[in-house]
Amino acid sequence: MSSCCSPGRPGGPGGPRDAATPLPPTPASAGAASALPALVDLPGGTFAMGSEDPEANPLDLEGPVRPVEVAPFAIGRTSVTNDEYAAFVDATGWVTESERLGWSFVFAGFLPGPLRKVSPRVPGTPWWCGVDGATWRSPEGPGSDLAGRGDHPVVHVSFQDATAYAAWAGARLPTEAEWEYAARGGLEQARYPWGDELTPGGEHRCNIWQGTFPTRNTADDGWRGTSPVTAFAPNGHGLHDMAGNVWEWVDEVWDRPGAPGQQVMRGGSYLCHASYCTRYRVGARTSNTPDSASGNQGFRIAASATGPR
Repeated sequence: MSSCCSPGRPGGPGGPRDAATPLPPTPASAGAASALPALVDLPGGTFAMGSEDPEANPLDLEGPVRPVEVAPFAIGRTSVTNDEYAAFVDATGWVTESERLGWSFVFAGFLPGPLRKVSPRVPGTPWWCGVDGATWRSPEGPGSDLAGRGDHPVVHVSFQDATAYAAWAGARLPTEAEWEYAARGGLEQARYPWGDELTPGGEHRCNIWQGTFPTRNTADDGWRGTSPVTAFAPNGHGLHDMAGNVWEWVDEVWDRPGAPGQQVMRGGSYLCHASYCTRYRVGARTSNTPDSASGNQGFRIAASATGPR
């Protein structure tokens, strides 16, 4: 399975796994609280979920627009950063699926020539390469690191890696309804988290591709890859990057026939471009196998109003 948005590991749902799957981590100690992401409390209520946008892919099942009730909850002000994920790994010794399997997907344009030549391309989406040694610590494979990217979203994390972090943080992943309610920022059926114009007044409001995909990125928004999680203005709920930067796992099983065992992802990424999809729209959705990981997949955490914080 592969996607123009984020490629899936071969082998179908679950894909090839190392037998030594780590045990779930114990919750963070009180002393680790300062390293956890800030959560924003939201009142919940009924909102119009879904989209009937003419640019939507019918197979994505965005519609119909329907009323959905969401209980009060809290959600991360930003996606989880490299620094925050590093604190989790330091405290628990967690080993991500990309580290155990030995590889992950990287956008070909980020690779040096020799590495690009030896890294296999994904059929149908040749801008993705399977790169040995690509992990959250080395996002572009051997020789890359996180220098200057501590406040960028963590990437190359699978659904299991995300849920493990959330459990350690005394939280969980948001449901798809919670995510969309939060992303809308109090606006009714707006196309983006800030309104209906992509660049109001000429201002870039999210990190997506500008130029000609996949060969030329002008980076008019200031970034070719991931950006700091607060680089762009928040929406009406005070939440950053609900469109663009990285795809975010949510706790929802994909409901499209013919794609069993996949998990929903929301929000789009820095590789999204109108020439092949506009899944940075607030109502857009896609999915991937839960063991998949790539250089544009991350997550944010959430908590029930009555649950642990």
